[in-house]
Amino acid sequence: MVYQASDQRYQIMPYRYCGNSGLRLPIISFGFWLNFGSNADPSMMKKLCFTAFDHGITHFDLANNYGPPPGQAEIHLGQILKNELASYRDELIISTKAGYTMWDGPYGDWGSRKYLIASLDQSLKRLGLDYVDIFYHHRMDQHTPLEETMGTLNHAVKSGKALYVGLSNYDGPTMLQACQILDELNCPFIINQNRYSIFDRTIEKNGLKDEAYKAKKGIITFSPLAQGLLTDRYLNGIPHDSRIKTDSRFLKESELTSQLMKQIQALNNIAKQRGQSLAQMALSWILKNGDTSITSILIGASKPEQIINNIQAIKKTSFNKDELAMIDQISQN
Repeated sequence: MVYQASDQRYQIMPYRYCGNSGLRLPIISFGFWLNFGSNADPSMMKKLCFTAFDHGITHFDLANNYGPPPGQAEIHLGQILKNELASYRDELIISTKAGYTMWDGPYGDWGSRKYLIASLDQSLKRLGLDYVDIFYHHRMDQHTPLEETMGTLNHAVKSGKALYVGLSNYDGPTMLQACQILDELNCPFIINQNRYSIFDRTIEKNGLKDEAYKAKKGIITFSPLAQGLLTDRYLNGIPHDSRIKTDSRFLKESELTSQLMKQIQALNNIAKQRGQSLAQMALSWILKNGDTSITSILIGASKPEQIINNIQAIKKTSFNKDELAMIDQISQN
């Protein structure tokens, strides 16, 4: 059966400009971090992509090392783009990144010109694309001159391999230095990708959130549900099929303390009072009260229903002062 996108998709999802650029992203974007590896079900991966696109999620976010193994997520999306979504390429924003370890030896990670150009070429080959819409440097690199890394991002755009560039996991001061270099190069740096959630306020503390807003650059947040902690997944303990049990690389059982459990349950009570699931409230909180500093939220999903449920968060982003105060008191103690 040939995939036919829904005609209603653009009526479902709001879109925001990335800072002062002309590019708009859906408020909810779809990330390929953990659910597009070699053991993933091909039919389910297609369903996830189609469900996202049918609901107005036009932005698919990847990195060279997403899988597992590294590169596998790009391979899977490349196949879907070729076989089902090729005719919709101009309606999609495809982003990828380089900066973490991708291959052995001294040229397979960080931010050198050698690594970034080679990695982007490999990503394009896996994706089966001539260009990506956004190419990110994935993490700060104290060993490589910032001028070299930013110059390479500029080269990616000037060579036609990327339309825009972004920075991921940068703090405020380093982002500002990078921004100055990219502005002098007339390179379209438009967005920052950083972790942000009720439980993780790092971008509020390291200057990134405020400085990006002042510089008129967008922010797209990842891990908004704190690796599943801000869902109903762990309200009653640790399920046997949970990520903690099956893949403890990013969330370990020892981290789910009795204190954290109490915090999750208290936040869930607030969500219930708002008529939301905990996951929906966690996403709504990032967009709270018209906060225009956030361009988009990256969500992951293993089932289409999760995408649909998460999208409901955009319908209820208003919080009163008491709700915000209680959320802060619970989550930051």
